[in-house]
Amino acid sequence: MGKSFLIKDDVPKNSVFASYLIRIVLTSYIESKLIAYFFQSNNYWSQIELGKTGLKTNVSAQILSKIEFSLPPLPEQRAIVAKIEQLFSELDNGIASLKKAQEQLKVYRQAVLKWAFEGKLTEKWRAENKVKLETAKELLRKIKEERQRRYEQELADYKAGRIKTKPKPPKELSPLTEKELAELPQLPEGWGWEKLGRLCPFNRKCAYGVLVPGNHVEDGIPLVRVGDIDENGRVNIAGLKKIDPEIANKFQRTFLEGGEILISLVGAIGRTAIAPLCLKGANTARAVGVIPLTNLVNNQYVELSLRNPIKIQEHIGSAHEVARKTLNLEDVERTAIPLCSISEQHQIVLEIEARLSVVEKFEQTISESLQKAEALRQSILKKAFEGKLLSAKELETVRKDPEWEPAEKLLERIKAEKQHLSKGRKP
Repeated sequence: MGKSFLIKDDVPKNSVFASYLIRIVLTSYIESKLIAYFFQSNNYWSQIELGKTGLKTNVSAQILSKIEFSLPPLPEQRAIVAKIEQLFSELDNGIASLKKAQEQLKVYRQAVLKWAFEGKLTEKWRAENKVKLETAKELLRKIKEERQRRYEQELADYKAGRIKTKPKPPKELSPLTEKELAELPQLPEGWGWEKLGRLCPFNRKCAYGVLVPGNHVEDGIPLVRVGDIDENGRVNIAGLKKIDPEIANKFQRTFLEGGEILISLVGAIGRTAIAPLCLKGANTARAVGVIPLTNLVNNQYVELSLRNPIKIQEHIGSAHEVARKTLNLEDVERTAIPLCSISEQHQIVLEIEARLSVVEKFEQTISESLQKAEALRQSILKKAFEGKLLSAKELETVRKDPEWEPAEKLLERIKAEKQHLSKGRKP
């Protein structure tokens, strides 16, 4: 709303414009580029008052006609435009370099995650600790035994009357087939592939969240939605929606205990985060799947493996088109996770965090520099329309131009031109 575009030679002369656009035709006594730059300035934006027509806000011709700005003589207009373009060119070169660095950091971040789950980050560490490392097969045996032990304990508690609901025997997902394993990348010695759903504890499974959360309730249950999960694996706690406890209680399986993996099933498909402990008792929206994990694996390791760009692309590829593209939680459960010993999992998390913490510092510095660049752009425009951009020497040169005349004279010419044109119009 309120954005503008300067028509140049690359737009065909026979073009027409839509009814929700306003065309501004300038007199020859005004440098059009100067007005185009004015429309980028905070001075312009601060003067816009958005009116309302039905349900849509709009910038009308009437609102635009009331906007005020300082009009310099024509030669000064041209000099100001030339100075703005020179300074903006230098600024844009700097911004382009910063954005290139941003993209390079994104590529490096993705590479770190890829290398980690190929065993490359811990290759030396693994060689030094080879004797005391358990294999993925041994870890999976422990997980299976732990699930069975938990079942037998709950069954004993039920028989003793300590719990009311009889537990069901552990139901395992079928393991990866030989064909599926053959299609997966080669892993280091001692590692193995396993389905994500087989890493869940005995009494909890992957689950969908609240279907219809209703309105915000000030003293309600916090609700984690897709937009609350950022691309760096964090839940933005500030501003979480809260829902009626009665609604939240209908979805017991997704009440958070802290430590679960949250995964976006709609929108930013495959985006993940670990539920922080401070969100114990919170719930999730339908589009956020909850993945509880056995405590025999490092939840950060598993979450980071899902953040691997290869896994995200897998999830995007397996998403189904309904009203909108959606990832099924059943497909998430079947996701193949590269498993290694728990001690190596811990080490991989340390190796990733050490690298990504440096990346985040660089990204923060770049982000701050880009904000400063935008502030500098506005500072240039502010000076331009306050008559402070040109130096005394530049002004002296401009005022020697044969076309230079005071702005009062320029306004008289514009007024006379308008009167002349109006006389030629049909009544």
